[in-house]
Amino acid sequence: MPPTLASLVHHSALKLTVRAGGERLDTPVRWVHASELTDPVPYMEGGELLLIAALKLDAEDAEAMRRYVKRLVGAGVAGLGFAVGVHYEETPKALVDAAEGEGLPLLEVPRRTPFLAISKAVSAAIAADQYRAVTAGFAAQRELTKQALSDGPEGLLTALASQVDGWAALYDASGAVVATAPEWAGRRAARITADVERLRERAAPASSVVGGGGGGAGDGDGGDGGDGSGEDRVELHSLGTGRRARAALAVGTAAALGTAERYAVHSAIALLTLTTERSRSLYAAEQRIGAAVLRMLLAGQPDHARGVAGDLYGGLLDAPYRMILAEAASASAGRARARAGDTDPDGGGATVSAEAAAVLAEAGGDLVGGLGEVVESAAARSGEAVLVVPDGERLVVLAADRGAVVAACAQYAEAVGGARGGSEQTGDEDELVVGISAPAGPIAAGAAYKQAEQALSVARRRGRVLVEHEDLAAGSVVPLLADDAVRAFADGLLRPLYEHDATGRGDLVASLRAWLSRHGQWDAAAADLGVHRHTLRYRMRRVEEILGRSLDDPDVRMELWLALKTTASAE
Repeated sequence: MPPTLASLVHHSALKLTVRAGGERLDTPVRWVHASELTDPVPYMEGGELLLIAALKLDAEDAEAMRRYVKRLVGAGVAGLGFAVGVHYEETPKALVDAAEGEGLPLLEVPRRTPFLAISKAVSAAIAADQYRAVTAGFAAQRELTKQALSDGPEGLLTALASQVDGWAALYDASGAVVATAPEWAGRRAARITADVERLRERAAPASSVVGGGGGGAGDGDGGDGGDGSGEDRVELHSLGTGRRARAALAVGTAAALGTAERYAVHSAIALLTLTTERSRSLYAAEQRIGAAVLRMLLAGQPDHARGVAGDLYGGLLDAPYRMILAEAASASAGRARARAGDTDPDGGGATVSAEAAAVLAEAGGDLVGGLGEVVESAAARSGEAVLVVPDGERLVVLAADRGAVVAACAQYAEAVGGARGGSEQTGDEDELVVGISAPAGPIAAGAAYKQAEQALSVARRRGRVLVEHEDLAAGSVVPLLADDAVRAFADGLLRPLYEHDATGRGDLVASLRAWLSRHGQWDAAAADLGVHRHTLRYRMRRVEEILGRSLDDPDVRMELWLALKTTASAE
């Protein structure tokens, strides 16, 4: 602790006597200053012990002393030391009364105690306090490093909470709570997630202080919810070396941190930064390994892939997994797809207004990169292994089937889709398209990649953010025809029939549709049309003559049926 007035009074060599303000001797002393100015306040910073001999003061004038002492108290002076035996043989009563009235500690300094001795005592005490703080900081650093190496971030948080006599929490890149210490701090950490999100919007490194003395940030009612968190003073620090924070640290205490505690917090920040944001060379090396493992899987060499991966991806390569492909598509192409009239077979997209806005703001336009951060954060929180490989403008992800990573990918896509539906897109802005394969094993990686590519292609054609391969077989093939080239083919194939019908010489298009829908059954199709079967036979001969194609050819019948379905969906 820094020196206090009490420690100076108890200093055997100084022989100081308390004349007033004895109840406030626990006041810390930041420095000692001697001044004979009638008004030394402009030269004070607060927290000083002011030493005077009253050479220029009328210390026996009660009104003058009252004004003088009141000015000192207003400037935050810690105490006043008055030298006796120099200008006054004893401390004047007017000064004593003024100090008592304002509650300012007044210490009598005997003639044999020079002001320099008091200055040296305070300087030595401050230096000793700083040395203790540095020593404690180094000890805390060693303990935090030991815990980080043995027990990871959780052990480090436990040691940090003990060092600051409070609690600590770690948040990931998405703002979710990863770990807390002690365990009961989970509720407190969760209540300041809004403050963590605001911190992450600032360029790293960044820090802020919330709460303290009455309702922390995020407490709508200012209460403590029964856990006392409203009394916490919480420091938030971003973690990471890039422009965007990779994680955040929260430290909650009952009061402001001291020097030793501050050393501990700074050590924790450094260690957690090393833990949460690996060096670029290590990250690049892991990505190269991941790319090599992916190439081996796609080449049908799962055993070699396991040998290269080692324990890097845990049991991911042996369990059922999903292949996820993501890339950006131009917004202009997205609008063209939307004009094609394709609809969402699931019955309309979900609206995720607040979450979607946060996703787009956090991604900063790089939605593919944002997806990579989301899946890695989900893997870190859940303890799942994940393989993430950037491949040019495409992102390839290998994730456990039915795991947290796949769920996080779907939630991210839903949020992006919600924002896309509620915002004006510009011609140069990129959209996100994601394709997910069906569950596969290591020997079927090639097939899973092809499935993900097919789902990605469908997502791009339909103007959707995410499509799962399993959904393709469950729906109709007709929405897949929502393409300008297919529509042009259908219009060109059926145009002669539409032109014939426009002259009023017969309804060949409707007759062809009815005949094909009844699988060539003349009586049933004629009944649907309300005509005689011979009339229908005549119309089908006219269709063959006009198109120059035989309806006995199954390929022709298939092409005509798909053309009719395509044009019907556009009407």
